[in-house]
Amino acid sequence: MLCWLRIIVVSLILCPFVFDGTCFAQTPKQGVLDKTLNVIVGMPPGGSIDAYARLVQRHLPHFLPSAPAIIVQNKPGAGSLLSVLTVANSRPSDGLAIGTFSSSLIPDAVSDPARFRIDFRRFKFIGNVGEDYRVCYVRAETGITNIKDLAARDQVIFGATAAGTSGNLNIVILKQLLKVKLKQVLGYPGSAAKRLAFERGEIDGDCGGVEEIPEQWLAEQKIKMIVRFLPHLAPGVDKDVAFAGDAIGDEADRKVYDFMIMPSRMVGLFMVAAGTAPERLAQLRQGFDAMLADDGFRVDAQTARLTLAPIHGADLDREIADLYATPSAVLQRAKDLLKE
Repeated sequence: MLCWLRIIVVSLILCPFVFDGTCFAQTPKQGVLDKTLNVIVGMPPGGSIDAYARLVQRHLPHFLPSAPAIIVQNKPGAGSLLSVLTVANSRPSDGLAIGTFSSSLIPDAVSDPARFRIDFRRFKFIGNVGEDYRVCYVRAETGITNIKDLAARDQVIFGATAAGTSGNLNIVILKQLLKVKLKQVLGYPGSAAKRLAFERGEIDGDCGGVEEIPEQWLAEQKIKMIVRFLPHLAPGVDKDVAFAGDAIGDEADRKVYDFMIMPSRMVGLFMVAAGTAPERLAQLRQGFDAMLADDGFRVDAQTARLTLAPIHGADLDREIADLYATPSAVLQRAKDLLKE
């Protein structure tokens, strides 16, 4: 009798819910989204990546089975690589970890896999919310009004964070492809810190998402936009703001530019680890697409000055694979530039 009691106690410890021979604690239903979801954000609060994450946090639960709670965790570090590694090493069976990060990390990883040791083809993308419509601007009192003025200056001080971030990528393009003489002040943790440095006069200029520029700066004409990195015009951007691609005359450099700037089309990228159950991935993608089409979501994005440029998860998987098929000569040139 004592032996049987011991067996029952041990069984209850190892499997607390036993019914008809089934241990429910050890066989979670992977297709059911009934646990808290963790969104791991690779940048600090205050920038567009964090803003998109919190927009999704507010709306996505309404379009998922069981309306699970979503917790946003900021985990910046190494140009947002830390957050990507966190998702890569997550255990999907323990509740889902969803990652969003600086998409400028992608060309770094594609062109220099030995250094970054992360393969974005090993993730599954849920979808993309917007685009990173970035511009570079300077303090109006500098007297610089266009890209030619900027290139003619001996030295202009710009703020920078870390390799792999969008701001650093923009500065590399300015210095190496547009031949602008810039001095970088490194070490700012994110967009909010750089804006404060700009207000204090520590830096002359910066590159960032157009929606991140304080409205007061625009209203008081404190800044002058110099260059944009996508060919189309966004609201609030005048046609006299030059497109960087048009300022690059060398054909080989233009191919490198196209490779390096492609991630600007992707901000608000959301992905999960490759081991995520197919049923769960399908539910996330369906809910994500439904959220993007919702009027309430769109109004909230507009109020927050967040641009919407949706890309479906399966399409993202293909676009990432295409990046890895870039010719080796272009990859080598991009690798050399991204080391700057």
